[in-house]
Amino acid sequence: MKVSLFITCLADVFYSNVGQHTVELLEKLGCEVDFPEQQTCCGQPAYNSGYHKETKEVAKHMIRTFEKSDYVVGPSGSCVAMLKEYGHLFEQDPAWKERAKKLANKSYELTQFIVDVLKVENVNASLPACATYHKSCHMTRLLGVKDAPGTLLDQVEGLDVKPLPNSHDCCGFGGTFSVKMVPISEQMVDEKVKHIEETGAEVLIGADCGCLMNIGGRINRKGKSIKVMHIAEVLNSEVK
Repeated sequence: MKVSLFITCLADVFYSNVGQHTVELLEKLGCEVDFPEQQTCCGQPAYNSGYHKETKEVAKHMIRTFEKSDYVVGPSGSCVAMLKEYGHLFEQDPAWKERAKKLANKSYELTQFIVDVLKVENVNASLPACATYHKSCHMTRLLGVKDAPGTLLDQVEGLDVKPLPNSHDCCGFGGTFSVKMVPISEQMVDEKVKHIEETGAEVLIGADCGCLMNIGGRINRKGKSIKVMHIAEVLNSEVK
C-alpha cells in the first residue's frame, strides 16, 4: 500500500521526530511511504481568519501536490480536517470541487488510517508508563475521529491510560485563537494542565502537534515533570 506523508507545518518545523515516527510506524505496518516535497501549509490559519481567496490558492497547490497519491496520511487531525474543507472553498467551481473531493476521500489522520484502512488495532508497541490522552477538538468534532486513538493505546504493552477529566474541553490553542485571545487561552490551558495532574499521569499523549505545543509549553512554564508525547511516538515505542 502506497502512502504519501502529509507532514504538517508544526511537525515539519518543531516536531520532526513525529514525522520520523509516523514513517517508521507505517513502514512497520507494510506501507510504502513517500514524501511529496512540494507540500506547504494546508491553509488552515488563513481559512480560519477569513482569507478564503488566499486559501484557495494554497488549496489548489496542495490538491495538485497530492493528486497522484493513493493515500494521504498526516499526524494531525486538525490539518487533515482542513484538507477535507477544500470542497467548501470551491462550491462555485465544479472542476476544482471534484478534485478537492478526491483528495478528501483519500486523506486520513494517522490513527484513523491504521484502524479504519489497515484494519490494525495492535501495532506491537510497548511503553511501561502511566499516561492520559488529550482529545483534540478538530480531530474529534470536525474530522470525527474519536475511537481509533484509544483502540490503539489500549493495546500498547505496559501502558496504563487514565481517563482525563473533562476530556472534551479545548486546551485553549485553536490556532490563531491563542494569539488573539491570550488571557482566555491561558485560563483554558491552565485548566487542562490541572486535569492532567489530577490523573496522576507521568505522560500526556496527544494526536495533534498544535495541542501538544500549547499544553506542553504550559507544563514546562509551570515546572511540571509530565512528559508530552505524540501518539506516533507511543505507537512506535519498543522496550529494549
